[in-house]
Amino acid sequence: MSEKSHLAALSFLAKLTATKKLTIWLILLFTTLALGILQWQSGAKIQTDILAMLPKVSENPLTQRAIAQVEQQLANRFYIGVVSADQNTAVSAATMLMQQLKSTSSAVFTDISSADISQAEALNAFYFPYRFNLLTDKQQQQLTQQQWQQLTQASLQQLYSAFSYANSALISHDPLLLYPDNLLALAPKQALSIDNGVLITRLPSSDAEAAPGFVAIVMATGLQSAFSPDAQQSQLAALELAKKTVTSNFPEVDFLHAGALFHAAAATDNAKKEVSSIGLISLIGVIALVWFAFRSVIPLMIAMVTLSCSLLFAVVLTLVVFGELHLLTLVFGTSLIGIAIDYCFHFYCERLNNPQYDANHTSLAILPAISLALLTSIIAYGSLGLAPFPGMQQVAIFCAAGLLGAYLTLVFAYPALASAKLNSGQRQLELADQYQGFMLKRAVPSSRFSAGLLLLGCMVFIGIGLSQLSSDDDIRQLQHTPPAIQQQEDTLRTVLSGGTDNQFLLIKGQSEEDVKQELEQIEPILELAEQQQLLGNHFSLSRFLPSEKTQATNYQLQQQIYQQHLGEIFELLGIEDSIKQPLADEFTAAKARYIKADNFLRSAAGQQLSSMWLMPQQDSDLDSDLDSGYASIVLLGGIKQLDKLSALFQDNPNVDLVDKVGEISKLMGLYRQLTLGLLVIALLAAVCIFTLRFGIRLASIMVSVPALAAILTLSTLGIMLAPLTLFHALALILVFGIGIDYCLFFAEADQKTRGVMMAVLMSAISTLLAFGLLAFSQTPAISAFGLTLLIGISFTFLLSPFIQIFTRKTPQC
Repeated sequence: MSEKSHLAALSFLAKLTATKKLTIWLILLFTTLALGILQWQSGAKIQTDILAMLPKVSENPLTQRAIAQVEQQLANRFYIGVVSADQNTAVSAATMLMQQLKSTSSAVFTDISSADISQAEALNAFYFPYRFNLLTDKQQQQLTQQQWQQLTQASLQQLYSAFSYANSALISHDPLLLYPDNLLALAPKQALSIDNGVLITRLPSSDAEAAPGFVAIVMATGLQSAFSPDAQQSQLAALELAKKTVTSNFPEVDFLHAGALFHAAAATDNAKKEVSSIGLISLIGVIALVWFAFRSVIPLMIAMVTLSCSLLFAVVLTLVVFGELHLLTLVFGTSLIGIAIDYCFHFYCERLNNPQYDANHTSLAILPAISLALLTSIIAYGSLGLAPFPGMQQVAIFCAAGLLGAYLTLVFAYPALASAKLNSGQRQLELADQYQGFMLKRAVPSSRFSAGLLLLGCMVFIGIGLSQLSSDDDIRQLQHTPPAIQQQEDTLRTVLSGGTDNQFLLIKGQSEEDVKQELEQIEPILELAEQQQLLGNHFSLSRFLPSEKTQATNYQLQQQIYQQHLGEIFELLGIEDSIKQPLADEFTAAKARYIKADNFLRSAAGQQLSSMWLMPQQDSDLDSDLDSGYASIVLLGGIKQLDKLSALFQDNPNVDLVDKVGEISKLMGLYRQLTLGLLVIALLAAVCIFTLRFGIRLASIMVSVPALAAILTLSTLGIMLAPLTLFHALALILVFGIGIDYCLFFAEADQKTRGVMMAVLMSAISTLLAFGLLAFSQTPAISAFGLTLLIGISFTFLLSPFIQIFTRKTPQC
């Protein structure tokens, strides 16, 4: 910022009276408040979905659609395990639980079920007309080897068996009873059995001597998103009411839970607690600090006004830009309290140091330093928002807007609101001056030998720390799940044969037939992977949608039954000849009548599976080459060796293993490196800006202080064996932004630094209070963010007073 621009701004503001400035501030304040009310009425909301903060995994529209469909299918689905030592009790309790959920919460849940008997009936109704195109692997092998007589003998055994499912209606349309085995083959493989329409199995236990337990599975889907706080409350309340009714009738049963609902609810509760506790303690600490420094109610009130305006600007501008405000943004944003209050500290410390100045004169006196501080802070926060990471973009806008609100409050409201006379603060100023004198006289080496030792010790510390520094970009750091919830989730996943993981296969093709054939080709590979324990289970549409090639082959194989040997088969089975010709005609009419994906997925049998099939988008604005093909999703469960599983398909261009967690973790690693690069760019930008006012030598020295603080912070993290993450890197940007402000005020103050030292001391304490509390967050990402700032600001505070060594010898430019 040039000297001319300083003078122009000062000249304009100096012409305005305190009343006019207050009027401008009130207009800005009420305009912002009205804009916020308008945004809220227009649908702005608080967002708790952790996925909303994450970057996009793939630019491929087909892959993005597949991820969205899998998330939509799984996100609102949850499972309840009803546990009892007696199987009958578990089944009865599960049945009652389903009845209670259906009767008391029709507006909350849907698809409440256990074993879906109606699904089997729907499958039978759909597939029976296509029975001539269906064969199991064993049946296909027998007919390929012309072993139709063996199939006839098997049919005879069924006819005379006491437990046979054969009847005259079925035999008249399927004399060799091939169709029932094909219908059974559609059922997914699972370790659970069915008892009175309820899925039931033994409860796994690591204690061999423990009494055997049983768990009955109940499934349901929330009508609203599991990440909506209101939906969480209504769903959990309805579930607790139903469970209470069950336990009143079956007091011996217990419950297990699995699903995004329980993780999201825990995250919401945790975020709310941390927002309230961290924000409240931070606020109390700031109030105590202001009272200690100024011993007056007025500075406390001005501090509260500053913080309120800062938060108002932060919330409203974030809603304007994004249309929503994430809970994690609020948690990160509580640290804004420790930064926005700095403007209040510098104003009042300047008044204490120069009691002859009134409020208007004081605000004009610190305007150059405050303006440069705002500019460098916005550069720092802007660096956070450059990476395509929605979560950090929100944090950047939130904090930058909050600081702008605090700056405007100081410039336009302080001259009128903060004009009251202050109590003497000489004692506090003297303490700050004594501390600075101690640092400059005692902490500075008195000889070259001691300076060399200090430099050597610092280099050894940095070398050891940086050599021990490692990285960890796992996306799961974003969310903390209580151990009790995770343990229940893991238990139910084991019961459900591994459950469904976040990873899935995306099978692509230019036509429906291409995808069907590809599904059939990978099926043996997936079955082998299960045998090799690379995978717990998988669920594919291959058994529901055989390719036309396979259907045509099956039809041709059955010609030996219905066109070559039908008379012999009827004679061996003792079937009347009167139905022979109608059956032959029915077979002939079925030629080239294939099972189509569209027909199946729109039927009652296939509606629940429709999310696993992707058709070309019609009227899409996207490039047709990217979104014109067909695709199918294969769900994977119980993945034990992801790398080896991925290697099975790496040479197949039509099969993608979509691993959103892994891909986002890779992106976070890339953003971590980019953020550290942005830090270097921000340092260079600050040198250029400060050179215009202080000259290249002093500007370089000013920037070297937060740069050294950042290096020392990284070294400390390495010695603590804390792996470096994106959130450590993001925090280093703020270490620079806050640290450069400290150096800036010392440089602007020249020799009159008592007030600056006191303001920096108060600023550092308030910032450490805010960020230090973040370091104790249960969410690892927030904890990493806070810990880095706690260490970095401490180093910056200790180093910044040494700017005075150079300002005493460096003339102003």
